[in-house]
Amino acid sequence: MCVLDRDTKDPSTFSNFDEVKISHLDLDWEINFDKQVIRGAVFLGITILKENVDKVILDCRDLIINKVYYEGKELEFSLSKHGVLGDACHITTPKFHAGEQPTLHLLYETSDHASALQFLDKSLTADKELSFLYSQCQAIHARSIVPTMDTPAVKQTYSARVRVPRGFTCLMSAVHDNKNEFLPKEVQHGCPELGLHYQPTLTEGPIDTFNFVQAIPIPSYLIAVVSAKLARREISDRCAIWAEPSLVDTAANEFSDTEIMLKTAEDLMGEYRWGRYDLVVLPPSFPFGGMENPCLTFVTPTIIAGDKSLTNVIAHEISHSWTGNLVTNFNWEHFWLNEGFTVFVERKIMGRIYGEDLRQFENICGWEDRLLPVINETFHPAHEYTKLNPNLDGIDPDDSYSTIPYEKGSALLLYLEQLLGDTPRFEAFLKSYIAKFALSSIVTNDWKNYLYEYFADKKELLDSVNWHGWFKEPGVPPNKPSFTENYIRECRRLADLWTRGTDAEIDAEPVETFSELTSVMKVKVLDSIESADPLSAERVAKLESKYDLSNNGNCEIVFSFLLIILKAKYEPLIDFALDFACKHGRLKYVKPAFAKLFKWKVTRARAIERYEKNVPVMHPITAQVIKMVLDATPAE
Repeated sequence: MCVLDRDTKDPSTFSNFDEVKISHLDLDWEINFDKQVIRGAVFLGITILKENVDKVILDCRDLIINKVYYEGKELEFSLSKHGVLGDACHITTPKFHAGEQPTLHLLYETSDHASALQFLDKSLTADKELSFLYSQCQAIHARSIVPTMDTPAVKQTYSARVRVPRGFTCLMSAVHDNKNEFLPKEVQHGCPELGLHYQPTLTEGPIDTFNFVQAIPIPSYLIAVVSAKLARREISDRCAIWAEPSLVDTAANEFSDTEIMLKTAEDLMGEYRWGRYDLVVLPPSFPFGGMENPCLTFVTPTIIAGDKSLTNVIAHEISHSWTGNLVTNFNWEHFWLNEGFTVFVERKIMGRIYGEDLRQFENICGWEDRLLPVINETFHPAHEYTKLNPNLDGIDPDDSYSTIPYEKGSALLLYLEQLLGDTPRFEAFLKSYIAKFALSSIVTNDWKNYLYEYFADKKELLDSVNWHGWFKEPGVPPNKPSFTENYIRECRRLADLWTRGTDAEIDAEPVETFSELTSVMKVKVLDSIESADPLSAERVAKLESKYDLSNNGNCEIVFSFLLIILKAKYEPLIDFALDFACKHGRLKYVKPAFAKLFKWKVTRARAIERYEKNVPVMHPITAQVIKMVLDATPAE
């Protein structure tokens, strides 16, 4: 681990991590599905960084903290509320000296509306047998399930004992230690007051306990838990797929290339350190394509297309095992260090497995379809959130979430690779960067300084880069990378036909010129159509009739078609658009879909009604984001 000396702050935490840091979390949890809470205790192993420290300040959100102990003695504590960032828990401690490593014990429980948790009724699962719980702690939601220093600046190991009703499987972002069928009545530090009682207090009937250990230090946002009726399929010695029993074989087939991707990533980035790389398929309400929880990546079922065409999401999450999980952004103003690097490496992996032309195609699509529209339409070119290093003082990082750190960050790395003119050496730099900063949390200047150190002979070239423009100025980046357009020409030709051609020319175009394209090329055709002037109602009807897009099994294709529908204000497919927006919880889909539905006068009232009806089954993050979109979107 590289030890960094800095006074950089994290505006998203209240914790005094400059005085004290958490080294280890030991969780003792009981999950109650009826009351939709987690109850138990956390043992915080802390390290004192300065002299005469007499307080520990933790981040919380809607937690019920009952007791705090140190060496068996109860400590005083108080909670203060701070709006969107949650609560601060101030614990008065004995005076500690630098280097001491005390342990604090906190007895607590979550609220039934913890922002990190979603409890789904069994009726909303695929098999409809048991309820389903999963967490999403990124960016600052870990504070809603454990009182901690909820900042990526602090990394800690963790262990956990989780009790669930018998019949449920429990998984975490850690290595599964063992499962205890017969539990002792007492443990070494057993004490009901501390939550360390093995007899259930909130759940009737038999229980199982699952034990976990995460031996590599991680930031709090990577703590994760899932509990449901799950089945497992091994796809290699270190990779397995978890899903509901009716889905597990389909998922295992879809993600069968995971080991190949993992080995390719190792060639690029160095040894995979985490032991297991398992995937768990979550319900459709999951807000993201995937979440890179160590040892256990969470994925949305929307990437199961039947033809492996959306498995770039798996390559992305695998890449996070190095960029994000090993080397982590110090705070959320440097999020591009997680996501820009990961997109860049993801496309490297896909290029090595499926060909460089695919990598270049994805780079073009990232620039044209996922960067420029967000700058110019979602925000505006002068918006703070279009910077690579935005100011997030007093801001919930979820509010700034977009593709900017992903695509603008990846574009910077692609531009530098091309500028330096030596791809093998640039790839060697990436591997060296990971080795240097592994287990550390860094800011942009740490990376930039190492770039200059590694390419000391290229200082003149690096000095020519408009660094201020890339990091501190909003809008389109100051430099555009070069793109190879081998795959893109046919996509643009077909899109031009639909936007500029005559009906006779469209009728004469064989269906196969579209149907035989790869899925990513089909998406590019549709995105190119959407980026032009709105189609006429007649032309949208013809597009649907010719390709049957509303019944396509690939969510990316369907979503791109939905955007065409909403831009054209095509009323016959309003119900289809509303159904899609409510069926899938992935923010990539629902945020722009609801924004357009709220804005269109014809659909606004129905969209609000459907949203409000859907809130109880939405993930809390999704519900919050869509409410924010609604508040900010007047009708036309």
